[in-house]
Amino acid sequence: MSNLLSAENLDSRLLFAIPKKGRLYEKCLELLSGADIQFKRAHRLDVALVQNHNMALVFLPAADIPRFVGEGNVDLGITGQDMVQEAGLSSLISEELQLGFGKCSLQVQIPDPDSPYAKADCPRTVDDLVGKKVATSFDTLAGKYFAQIDAKVTEQRRKEGKLKEGESLKTEIEYVGGSVEAACALGLADGIVDLVESGETMRACGLTAIETLLTSQAVLIRPTTPHPRSDTSLISLITARLRGVIAAKRYVLCNYNIRKTALSEALVITPGRRAATVSPLEDPEWNAVSSMVLKAEVANIMDRLEAVGASDILIIGIDNCRV
Repeated sequence: MSNLLSAENLDSRLLFAIPKKGRLYEKCLELLSGADIQFKRAHRLDVALVQNHNMALVFLPAADIPRFVGEGNVDLGITGQDMVQEAGLSSLISEELQLGFGKCSLQVQIPDPDSPYAKADCPRTVDDLVGKKVATSFDTLAGKYFAQIDAKVTEQRRKEGKLKEGESLKTEIEYVGGSVEAACALGLADGIVDLVESGETMRACGLTAIETLLTSQAVLIRPTTPHPRSDTSLISLITARLRGVIAAKRYVLCNYNIRKTALSEALVITPGRRAATVSPLEDPEWNAVSSMVLKAEVANIMDRLEAVGASDILIIGIDNCRV
């Protein structure tokens, strides 16, 4: 490591942990660019000094970031909510901002009855997996979940006389580091617990979802108790910039003219984030309105505005903002 990345140099800087690869990495780079966080990452180095702030980026596996943040080794981090829950450090971590990307679900999946991998006694429900083997890379969350299911089914079986007092059922949680979706086809497990985005990979592997443990997206996190070295003003600045970039991706500016007699109806359609901006026009019977609206709802909003008599409706993209 060069002198520019010496321990002394890093010790004086705010440390921001970023996923080094995978589903969150490219989106994080877009987010940092939008927030004007300028850096150059040298080949094979997992630390990069930020050129326009007293900060350094530390590129880490997404699963490790909650621990580094929770223990105060870094001041900020971006990772998935699923990773925070799996690390079991929620009390040490503050979720500052939901970033709106990396959305997925942690689900229990079993072989589809019509798939070639389904056995005659293939499980159909979560209860059917009790006492069998489940493969996952989320062994902490899966273990907690199936401990509750095991207890429930054990109690039911005792009441039905199928288990003696003192006997109990326990699902075997098998840790698999990668390619979890192949575990059933290879005969390693009767079901899996894994992250699902579109579900295409699972369907291709002959799997179907029967339960969702949690939904997740990328989040900005920081330690609940900041490290003494932490520059809280810089943390607030970076958080505000990232919040602005996220809002700019979600919203557009809607400008239109409306008769005063229909203004109240129009403001119901475009209330704005806090309030719309209403300005007078030379014609005393008309107002101009400017309001932030969700980009995903633009077409419907324009239709509704036109229906109440709005004219000159313009949609303007937002490059960045503070909200």
